[in-house]
Amino acid sequence: MHHTLVAYVEDKPGVLNRVASLFRRRAFNIESLTVGHTDQAGVSRMTIVVDTDELGARRLEANLYKLVNVLRVEDVSGEAAVVRDLALIKVAADGQTRAQVMQLCDVFRARVVDVTNDSLVIEITGTEDKLDSLVEVLRPYGIIEMVRTGIVAMRRGPTALNPDPPRVAAHVPAETADSTVSYSV
Repeated sequence: MHHTLVAYVEDKPGVLNRVASLFRRRAFNIESLTVGHTDQAGVSRMTIVVDTDELGARRLEANLYKLVNVLRVEDVSGEAAVVRDLALIKVAADGQTRAQVMQLCDVFRARVVDVTNDSLVIEITGTEDKLDSLVEVLRPYGIIEMVRTGIVAMRRGPTALNPDPPRVAAHVPAETADSTVSYSV
C-alpha cells in the first residue's frame, strides 16, 4: 500500500540528502518525492510517497523525527486530502492527428501549452490514475517525451500541519526535565 508522508524540514543544504539516505538505509524505495518552499521562510515541505504497510510507515515517521532538520512529519494516507501530480507530455501530432489529440486533451481537461508542426506539448494536473489514463490514450499517437513532477498532497479543511512545533531548550535543568521525554541537542 502506498503511504504519503508530509514532512516539514528546515530549508538548509544537505537536508534532502539526509532524508533520502534514511530511506535508502532502511531499504525503502521512494515512489515519489516532491520538495518545495512553504509560506514560512526557512521551511520546506517534502511530500514522500513510499510503498509500505502501516508498521513500515510508522517506523519511517519515527526515523524521520530523529533527523535534526525535520520539524514535523505526518502520514496523510488515510486522511481526507487533495492529492495531485503534474505532467508535461510531448506527443507526435501532424496536421491530420492534431485535432484528435486536442479533443483528447479536452476530455481529460488537459491544456496544450506548445504547438509545433509535428508535435504538441500537453500539460495535465490530477491524480496519478488520471495522468496514467491520458498517457495510455496518447501512446498510439507517439509520446516523444514526458516528465512528471511527483505527488503533492494537502489535507482538506481548515486544519493544517503545524511546521513549527515547540522546540525544547538544549539545556533543560535536570530538576525540570520530564523523565518520559527524550531531549536531543
